[in-house]
Amino acid sequence: MNNMPPVTKNLLIINVLMFLATLVADGYGVDLDRLLGLHFLASGDFRLHQLITYMFMHGGFSHVFFSMFAVWMFGRTLEMVWGPKRFLTFYLVCGIGAGLVQELVTGVEFLTLKSGVSPEALAQIAAEGGSVLARSMNYVDPAMGSLNLLLNTPVVGASGAVYGILLGFGMLFPDERLFVFPLPMPIKAKYFVGGYAVIELMSGMANNPGDHVAHFAHLGGMLFAFLLITYWRKKNRYNGYYYN
Repeated sequence: MNNMPPVTKNLLIINVLMFLATLVADGYGVDLDRLLGLHFLASGDFRLHQLITYMFMHGGFSHVFFSMFAVWMFGRTLEMVWGPKRFLTFYLVCGIGAGLVQELVTGVEFLTLKSGVSPEALAQIAAEGGSVLARSMNYVDPAMGSLNLLLNTPVVGASGAVYGILLGFGMLFPDERLFVFPLPMPIKAKYFVGGYAVIELMSGMANNPGDHVAHFAHLGGMLFAFLLITYWRKKNRYNGYYYN
């Protein structure tokens, strides 16, 4: 840990502490995911700060473990290249960007579902939908049930920022060979990252009701990573030096 770059180290520490805090708070009946996770804009639980805090909440041990493993594996390399300030900016921009893309996609889905629900049913969902889900229940009507999940299920996790890190690593070190289980041979970073992007796009377009992964948030993190790195490259080139 002593040789780890400061931002990477502190991100690991903060995320682990927040995960432990969630477990402790849950024992006292406090749902931190609902308070700090990212809700849809039309939800009564939405707060602006959630665009940042949702990145530090996680859906379980495996969720936080694999996200932080990726931050440690790829993020520390980016921080050593860019320095702490630029890497932290990159991480936050990718995470916030992922949240904004998720809000946009959710908005489209909300308008589609809303057209099939009466105003009375919509008011009922707004009034009691959250408590219905808290009891591990949902509405029998498919449209009401889907709309309730949309309005009252927060998005949590650092995956948007993590996918931004993956894209950043792929852009800076495209020919770096990675050993990825279960592939029998190393794969270049650019193909690894590209493959992940294709999988996320296909999964998001499939819109599987049983899939609770925010695939478009992942793609949003990659999109903002690409835009930010492209901007930095152009800016630095104009300033008289080239930045990779």
